[in-house]
Amino acid sequence: MSNFLRNIILLSILVISFLMHFKDFSKDLMSIHVWRQTQTQSTIINFYEEDMNILHPHRNDRGDSDGMFRMEFPLMQWLVACTYKVFGNHLIITRVCMFIIGLFTILGIYQLLQTLFRNTTLAVMGTWAFNFSPCFYYYTINPLPDNLALCCSVWGIAFFFMWQNNERLIYLLWAGVLLSIGTLCKLPFIVYYIVPALYFALQIFLKKWDGKKTITGIVLFIPLVLPLLWYVAVMPQWNGNMIVKGMLDNQEPSNRIVEFLLHNLISTLPEMLLNYGSVLFFLAGFYFLFTRKAFKDSRFPLMLAWSAVVVIYFLFEINAIGVDHDYYLFPFYPLLFMLVAYGAFHLYNSNNKAVRYLTIAVLLLLPLTCYLRMQSRWNPEVPGFNKDLLVYKTELQNAVPKNALVVVGNDVSHFIFFYYIDKKGWGFHNDELAAAQLQQMIEHGAKYLYTDSRNVDSNAEIISRLDKLILEKGTIKIYSLKKISAEK
Repeated sequence: MSNFLRNIILLSILVISFLMHFKDFSKDLMSIHVWRQTQTQSTIINFYEEDMNILHPHRNDRGDSDGMFRMEFPLMQWLVACTYKVFGNHLIITRVCMFIIGLFTILGIYQLLQTLFRNTTLAVMGTWAFNFSPCFYYYTINPLPDNLALCCSVWGIAFFFMWQNNERLIYLLWAGVLLSIGTLCKLPFIVYYIVPALYFALQIFLKKWDGKKTITGIVLFIPLVLPLLWYVAVMPQWNGNMIVKGMLDNQEPSNRIVEFLLHNLISTLPEMLLNYGSVLFFLAGFYFLFTRKAFKDSRFPLMLAWSAVVVIYFLFEINAIGVDHDYYLFPFYPLLFMLVAYGAFHLYNSNNKAVRYLTIAVLLLLPLTCYLRMQSRWNPEVPGFNKDLLVYKTELQNAVPKNALVVVGNDVSHFIFFYYIDKKGWGFHNDELAAAQLQQMIEHGAKYLYTDSRNVDSNAEIISRLDKLILEKGTIKIYSLKKISAEK
């Protein structure tokens, strides 16, 4: 494949992706995992409006506290907040930033494939298929820290293999920095370190390196100190977070775990991660891997170890991943599309013309199958939460002063409701707001109650603490709260 044709195809990936997303750039947050999206977007807004110190991410469900909320290192959120300082608070800016990160991830996949296989046609095929992974397509314009983590980690591993090819120190430095940033932005990407760790271990074990080269290899691991320091400092604050303990603290019955495993294998993998059109190439990749004895390649042990560690991560977190959290599976992407690229390339080079034409046809169909699967994701009629929050967003935000502390529910996420009304305060869910709790919130500064729960606002004890109805929009009512003495 000529460089001109390669550039045309890569440019077409950008253009097609942009056009497929165009109608959704201006939409508000909605659909699958809007919980995580509103959490991320609220952090961005709070950086912009309150405190640009990157070590001080804040949440809205904070009561009258400062709302400090440290999970993953909020580099992506902070960088987007920096763009807000230039362009203002507009969700479309976040979406554009996510899209740009996605484009760099696409280029990273191309560079990784080109470095590993040294074949432009194969690399372009794999990059094209990756871009039309339904899961990647969906998250490409949605605010998730996983987007930047994937981008940096893909480039980090690509630079490592570039260094392996010619041992230019600058590549090793970039590999170390980018793998570190990927891990900072999302801890699961620490599994990518298995590749350089095993490589250096094998070199030392096989005595292929002298002491000087061994010390050079350590350069890659020095930046790992930063994510380790961050997570050691913040993880003790993650009370009740099942991600930390994974299957070590599993509360799900064994049949439910089996259901999770089967769903991810039978549905999530082919439908969401690969794209049904790419399943043929994925399976062909395994076939050609053995028939062409690719396992004899000196890098195969690295790929095998990488795959094994990612699978172990998946099995360890399966109770948290369940059937919904497909973005937890981002670490699988490079491995999956290496196989897709390998399979597509060798099918394309088949002596059978029918197979060759079928390969081209399936590749050309990938954008359509991706779009058909994901077009309903940005449907404002089914946003994935109380639709009235979306429909009456402006009225709900403007009904009371922006800086007023409020009580909000029902909202099991403790993020979605707060994001849409643009307020801070206390959240509740499952109608679990006792009069004594509300009284305590009032004493700590709560001025208003936002609720879509008729069980709450019809409770006699709650009513005694309500002053008057400020606004009613759909199922959501806003009440001012009485400042009354605490019950004795």
